[in-house]
Amino acid sequence: MPHFTSQDGLTLHYTDQGTGLPVIALAGLTRNGADFDHIAPTWPTRLIRPDYRGRGQSDWADPATYTIPHEAADVLTLMNHLNIDKAAILGTSRGGLIAMTLAITAKDRLLGVALNDIGPELKPGGLSVIMDYIGRNPAQKTYAQAAAARAHLWTTFENVPMDRWMAEVKAHYEETPEGLIIRYDPKLRDAVIASGAQPMPDLWPLFDAFDGLPLALIRGVNSDLLSAETADEMSRRRPDMIRADIPGRGHVPFLDEPQSLTALHAWLEKMT
Repeated sequence: MPHFTSQDGLTLHYTDQGTGLPVIALAGLTRNGADFDHIAPTWPTRLIRPDYRGRGQSDWADPATYTIPHEAADVLTLMNHLNIDKAAILGTSRGGLIAMTLAITAKDRLLGVALNDIGPELKPGGLSVIMDYIGRNPAQKTYAQAAAARAHLWTTFENVPMDRWMAEVKAHYEETPEGLIIRYDPKLRDAVIASGAQPMPDLWPLFDAFDGLPLALIRGVNSDLLSAETADEMSRRRPDMIRADIPGRGHVPFLDEPQSLTALHAWLEKMT
């Protein structure tokens, strides 16, 4: 199993496939490298997918370290482990916030950034949805029940086949005789609550730190986290930013939609 050791001694899992320009794909808050299963088989360059500390196949840690700065440091440690001087970042949700942090702290290590449904301002409604489920096992007891529940309840997603919902739940839950179990440390909830006790910082300077780097934004038209107004301001500040608004998708697009792939390939071309 490919792994590296964090600066504080954790064993962290990753996958590494392909050749050429290295792209580090960073998942959502509670998720793992399986976030990118839908694009990995046809990805045209090197694709590196770490599991954050406390998620997926990586070690659980002190919840106080389940923070964006710690996770950004883990990305740099992974790059050093793989002898990668510079890499591009494809950041889904939390992964995009990590990319912003890297732009401030280690911009010389970045080749470019693609953001999946994330920006410097977050809609409160989307944050409330996240707090409703984080750290809790789902009520459904089987993969089939969970997939059916998503198809019924996730109304911001349209025309999604059941096999896609099944792939999603299998990637992010473990089915046991007692029911479905989340594939991350439940204490991640405590870390998120603790971070929410502090005022939200102004993230626009972090976004502006992408200046000079090839930049792309993919946004679900029905997103409850990234508003059209915030995306428009991002486009205003970066008129060269490649942008795709994906119809029939909420938070977050799967990335294998035709519009997403067109944007991602155009982004890659800017770096090759």
